[in-house]
Amino acid sequence: MANQTLDTFIREALNRGEKRDRIATALVAAGWTQKEVDAALDDYAVTDLGMAVPKPRPYVSAREAFLYLVLFILLGVVAWNLGSLLFALIDLAIPDELDNPYGDMFFGPRDAQIRSAIAGLVVGGPLFAWLALHIRKQRRTNPAMQRSRVRKWLTYATLIIASCTLVGDAIGLVYNFLAGELSARLILKLLVVALLAGGVFFYFIRDAEEGDANDQQA
Repeated sequence: MANQTLDTFIREALNRGEKRDRIATALVAAGWTQKEVDAALDDYAVTDLGMAVPKPRPYVSAREAFLYLVLFILLGVVAWNLGSLLFALIDLAIPDELDNPYGDMFFGPRDAQIRSAIAGLVVGGPLFAWLALHIRKQRRTNPAMQRSRVRKWLTYATLIIASCTLVGDAIGLVYNFLAGELSARLILKLLVVALLAGGVFFYFIRDAEEGDANDQQA
């Protein structure tokens, strides 16, 4: 691999005591781009040991990929069923005369919707809480897990989904306001979506910032 060749050359040159600027100049003259050279040089720390000292690098682990994928799937299960349960309770508290007495096309009868949501929360909630605590404990005892590429990609993917949900929720609020169709029932449902998406967003943005801070300290 070309990158492996570049890495090996830089490591050997640093071990011989060559200056970084001389190494960069020689590599750029040989055809490597400045960006490639800078990135490869940045993988090694500047020390007084007289040899190349590698910095910690992000990694991919199949085991951690499994744990994080299950965690994010469980998060979706919990968020969906909690939203479904709250929607059903809002419909019961503020009935709509035009509402289908047999429920809506997605959830079926209202009581079935409530049972389904409760079942999802009873199963998914404890599993999500246990797995989240398990992963957090592992990250505290093994700081190297902060550099997991899988965790970073899934964290930012979740942030994107939560952000889009919040924006869509705000658009729905403004649209119904302009159409004069705002009701207490609709406002409560929009609030539920905002609270769920906002809670997910702020939890994972804090997690992402914590991981980035640990990366800088590593």
